[in-house]
Amino acid sequence: MAGHRMSHSTAVSYELYDFRRPDKLSKDQLRTLGMLHDTFARATGSSISALTRSSISVEMISMEQIPYDEYLRSISASVFGIVSLPPLSGQVVVEMETSLIFALVDKMLGGPGRPIERQMLTDIEKPLVKSILERILGALKQAWEAVIVVTPTVDGLETSSQFVSVAPPNDIVLVILFEVKIGEVRTAMSLCIPYLVLKPITIKLSAQKWFANSGRRHNPQTRRLMTSQVTSSTMDLSVLLGKSTMAFEDFYQIKVGDVIKLDQDTQKDLTLLIGNVPKYKGRPMMNGRKYVFSVTDPIQQ
Repeated sequence: MAGHRMSHSTAVSYELYDFRRPDKLSKDQLRTLGMLHDTFARATGSSISALTRSSISVEMISMEQIPYDEYLRSISASVFGIVSLPPLSGQVVVEMETSLIFALVDKMLGGPGRPIERQMLTDIEKPLVKSILERILGALKQAWEAVIVVTPTVDGLETSSQFVSVAPPNDIVLVILFEVKIGEVRTAMSLCIPYLVLKPITIKLSAQKWFANSGRRHNPQTRRLMTSQVTSSTMDLSVLLGKSTMAFEDFYQIKVGDVIKLDQDTQKDLTLLIGNVPKYKGRPMMNGRKYVFSVTDPIQQ
């Protein structure tokens, strides 16, 4: 039947497939995992910010399926947390660059967050690193509650990849890379999850099922997750002392000792802003040697 013969010039749709690196997770499942770990990144940033009393942001950068030995070869100077996730079997890896670890430790000890060029952890630093890791695992538990309730446990802390063995070299692992910003310092951390750890819950990772579950707003588990994420978020507060208008010529000539008259009456309350939004009225007071802000009234929007 000549009419049914395919022309050699007809375009054929195809997709490259590498049998040495077979994908274990579908695009649908990866999309769900991406949303879960976006939530994890935000919760981690909020939790570590509260721990170090500084502004730290965490953002998911990439996610890929690669052999485990390829993942280990891609890492040079890092601290590895080896973690169990019962009731799931097996272990996962939380990897943090040493520059990130030492910047956070420096923050916790009252410093400005300077990264240190060093590989080994001292006996004083190890408990601090474990407390950071526990905050990260708390955020992971929150994010994963939409799919499964796990109890993350730190099994070990290593500074050399040769002692980190959570999967055979050729087994496929899911690697999720995050960028961590501490002021002007940019560092990285990653999650390495063997496919065998995820295998029991792959059916729960279909987007249709996940969205159906996450759409139940009155689900107590969902409410707890949202409440925890909101209450651990940090906010910038500022007190507006007053405003003034002047000519640029006058502004340009301001020098030390000059007095600028504000529009604020000394007998009236000042305004407290959350971000750039006025929220409360109040008065400045002294508490020991520090100024504090005493709230008098909320500002009705």
